[in-house]
Amino acid sequence: MIEQAVAAFVQEAQEILCELEELILGLEEHNDAATVDAIFRGLHTVKGSGSMFGYTGLARFTHHFENAFELVRAGELSVDRTLIDLSLAARDQMVQFLALGGDGEQTEELLGSDETTGLIDRIQSLTLAASPAVSKSAGPRPGSASDAATQAVSGQRETFTIRFHPLPDALRNGMRPDLLIRELAELGQADIRYDLRDMPERDGSDPTAAWLTWLITLETDQGRSAVEEVFIFADDADLSIERTEAEAPAAVAAPECAPEAERAGAEEKPKAPGRIDGKSENIRVASSRLDDMMDSIGELVIAQARLDAVSEKLGNSTLDAVVEEVGRLVLGLRDATLSIRMLPIETVFGKFRRVVRDLSNELGKDVRLVTRGGETEVDKNVIDRIGDPLVHMIRNSIDHGIEAAATRTAAGKPAQGTLRLSARQEGGEILISIEDNGGGLDTEAIRRKAVERGLIDAEAELTERELHQLIFEPGFSTADKISSVSGRGVGMDAVRNTIDSLGGSIDVMSRQGLGTRVTLRLPVTMAIIDGLRVRLGRSIYVIPLSAVEECVEMDQAETGRTSGRSVLQIREHVVPYLALDRIFGLPPSTEARRRVVVVCVGGQRIGLVVDDILGQGQTVIKSLSAYHRDLPGLGGATILGDGRVAIIIDVATLVRWAEARHNDTLSKVA
Repeated sequence: MIEQAVAAFVQEAQEILCELEELILGLEEHNDAATVDAIFRGLHTVKGSGSMFGYTGLARFTHHFENAFELVRAGELSVDRTLIDLSLAARDQMVQFLALGGDGEQTEELLGSDETTGLIDRIQSLTLAASPAVSKSAGPRPGSASDAATQAVSGQRETFTIRFHPLPDALRNGMRPDLLIRELAELGQADIRYDLRDMPERDGSDPTAAWLTWLITLETDQGRSAVEEVFIFADDADLSIERTEAEAPAAVAAPECAPEAERAGAEEKPKAPGRIDGKSENIRVASSRLDDMMDSIGELVIAQARLDAVSEKLGNSTLDAVVEEVGRLVLGLRDATLSIRMLPIETVFGKFRRVVRDLSNELGKDVRLVTRGGETEVDKNVIDRIGDPLVHMIRNSIDHGIEAAATRTAAGKPAQGTLRLSARQEGGEILISIEDNGGGLDTEAIRRKAVERGLIDAEAELTERELHQLIFEPGFSTADKISSVSGRGVGMDAVRNTIDSLGGSIDVMSRQGLGTRVTLRLPVTMAIIDGLRVRLGRSIYVIPLSAVEECVEMDQAETGRTSGRSVLQIREHVVPYLALDRIFGLPPSTEARRRVVVVCVGGQRIGLVVDDILGQGQTVIKSLSAYHRDLPGLGGATILGDGRVAIIIDVATLVRWAEARHNDTLSKVA
């Protein structure tokens, strides 16, 4: 149980530290009391819980950090860039303490390192300059609260009588009474006694339960609030704190003998910051359990498809009604399960404020990040994998896209550059855009570099959109020199590989001197999708419905060839097409009249020629074997209602593979 309690503390501390970074960065933009209070509560929670669960090194360091924000709350320390920089560095140091896994030799080394002591010195310099008395009184006692130090200025000594009785399950839930009593003793002169009256007989005692009651008489100049804060997280305990008047006799009646009504009237102990009163509205569930649930739902969808096939074959009206009801319930269960896995994309966007700030300082540029659509929800598996691609594109926008302040001013632009990060949902896709108001892509420089690397012929005629797509080629870079930020040509290639693996696509739009916008199109979920089933010969394939624009009959009279490429006339548009049987190496089709599924890849309409269209439905994505997962154009597999396996087509990868091979069946039409 103790191990579980410690694990819960670590998880909670990680969440607090993530939120802490966002709050500190938000404080730089909007200095308000609510943000300061939230930062202080977070620091106080980590410090108090750290002391309780054996992370005293973390607690001792956090105490200095907390002191600074106590002064900010009191209006004695102003919020400026120096405090923000120092706060971010201190928060990063807290992450290191937490990663060490509690007290030990490594924690002591980190606590005594030059980096840590330097941060503590800088924090104390700020607090000492703001309030010398508070800083001096708070400094020697890392375990005490900063507002207790304020009481020390007055020098008034008080005596408190404390009765502390942990509930029987407290030890199993991770409480450490010894650490609480030790912290209490640091506040002043303490007389500690024990009450054994609740101790059961030897034969009936449980060694893992708490039976002792602590009776403490404490004389301190730190004030009542400091005493209460020692026990602020001791929820699993009966606690009473009573102040003894100075003129009262020394022999004070033991608090446990006080009438129940009198103890009930004592002041209620404060609750832990951030805790919800009553029952919690949220629960934490391991993501692996959600994955298991999603797998079970996937199998249920497959079984429901088989039931549909049986019902259609039998033609029983009663069975049809039951099958329809089961289908409705399965669909609702699927949507409910998917919604559990959905997270707001703000969980990713929030991390980039720090990236933009640090990179702007490193490059000497003034860049402002604007986010929009953070409430858009995306599958957790997608969220987990898009962080790195977005970081690569943000770094490229700041390094290559946004100019230095002097260059921008000379061009008539604001000295401060703007980077916009937005998200929105369109049907079954999530569109994430990274847009800057920098200098835009230099198409001529891209062409020269592509010719030098042999990616295109010198005489090749490419559209602007096609030239922009070259920045995603492996090793491609137009940078004149390699820096710590970019220039090696590996980042954008990794971006495309990741987006391809997610079944998404990338669109680039840029205007010289105005800026660049990169749009990622990603599926909302990667577990169950809506797919269009098509037939090629005797094989069944599935095309993600989110990529499909329309389906038409293939009229041989409306086909033609342009520059050696096959095209199809669809109303007033000319659409290039791919014959999938040739792409997959299947025997030539003998169908008299075939169908064309028109899909959109990178903003371009392309037709996929198939023998027949069978219909649409829910598709459960199954991973391919190690022998097949790297084949271009294959995005996975699914099991049909009759038990057959159908291949899911990765449209974007398939089209790019055909382009790279200069397949004669594909026409590039501007």
